[in-house]
Formats: sequence, C-alpha cells, structure tokens
Amino acid sequence: MPRLKWIIALPLVAVLLLLGGTWTYINVLRDDAPARLVLEGNVSDNLPATTATTTAAGATATAPASFDGTWVATTGSQAGYRVDEILFGQNVEAVGRTSNVDGALTITGATVESAAISIDLASVESDESRRDNQFRGRIMNVAQYPTATFTLKSPIDLGTLPADGATVTVPATGELTLHGTKKTATVNVTAKRSGGTIAVQGAIPVVFADYGIPSPSFGPAEVADHGEIEFLVTFAKSNS
Repeated sequence: MPRLKWIIALPLVAVLLLLGGTWTYINVLRDDAPARLVLEGNVSDNLPATTATTTAAGATATAPASFDGTWVATTGSQAGYRVDEILFGQNVEAVGRTSNVDGALTITGATVESAAISIDLASVESDESRRDNQFRGRIMNVAQYPTATFTLKSPIDLGTLPADGATVTVPATGELTLHGTKKTATVNVTAKRSGGTIAVQGAIPVVFADYGIPSPSFGPAEVADHGEIEFLVTFAKSNS
C-alpha cells in the first residue's frame, strides 16, 4: 500500500513542482514586459541602449525654416505588438519589438496631407525565442507577408502646428495591411515636435481573425484573440 501511495503521489508532486517553477519564473525571475511606447520625456527613453538615434540619410535634425514638405522616418523608430497570454494559469503580457521601421509624411501648412509607415515583421523580437519562431512562421508567415503597413486615407488638419516640445493628439483614419489583408482602421495618434524632429506615437487594436491570422495560442500558452500594434516613429525633414 505505501508503494501504491508513492506511485499516485509522484505525478502530483511533479505537477506541483512544474507549476511552482512556472510561477517563480513568471513572477520572480522573468523581466516585466517592456513599458508602452510613449512621448513623455525624451523620445530616446523608449529606445534600447543599443539602438542608434541618428537621422536617416538625406534628412536634417535641426529645426527647418519651413515645415512644408516630406518628412522621413529616422533610425531609432520602433514598432511591434502587445498581446495578453496565459501561461500555466499565469497572466503574461507578451511584447515584440523592432527598430526596422520605415515611413514618410507630407506636411502643407498645418495639414498632414499623407503619411505611411511600414514595419519589418521578420525582425520583430520578444523575450522568448519560441514565441518569435511561432510569430514569424505559423502565425504571421513573414516569408509571404514580410511587412505590416498603415497608410493615411485622408488628410489631418492640425489647426496650427504644435510649438516646440508640445504634443497634439488627433484621430487618424487609414488602411492597415496585415497578413495580406487590408482594412480601414482609426487610431488616435499623438505627435510631439522637438527641434527638427516630429515623433508620432499610437496603438492600433487588432482582432486576429479579421486579418486571417491563425490563433496565436501554442503549447502551454493560451493567447488572446486580439492585441495591439504599437508604434513610435520619429520623422525628420527630407533635404531632397
């Protein structure tokens, strides 16, 4: 009888150790998810220490005499996803980021006439390589759909250009293309001018099924059916 009790008890002990180890990893050893991309303080506060903040070729970081013209995304811009997971019963916020972000906007007077950003999905990384492999392969199929894009559908009238250091928040309606599917999306974007740069930040809610994206859940990770695309893009005026 004692041997039978041990045979019954051992699997239970193993499960408890597994769950206890998972709780310890998630709540004690695992780093917190990266904070949301924001415009408060210096834009560089959002960037990893290894990310350069130089402006793109053909652009200037000094305040231009006129803001009319084309503005291009600079090195140091960031974008990625944020989604809720449940791992062995523990709530986890999964975040993936990349600094491979391209974009441009055109300003005439106090109106943003056009704007577009493009995110290189193949370079998005989180704190978990297995999650990244699922993201690039089965979930987002980056070999076939390597980028996500957001293109403004109608101009944005700012009324007046924000003063240096000031922020302005406006709704932007555009077309989000994700996983080969294009849909209209409206997002509140916040912009801040600092000298010769304009930083634009926002988060676009995404329901995965709307874009034909398969359920991100895999293995022990139960993933929500929706998430957000976050972006913080810094633009400098093009000299060309």
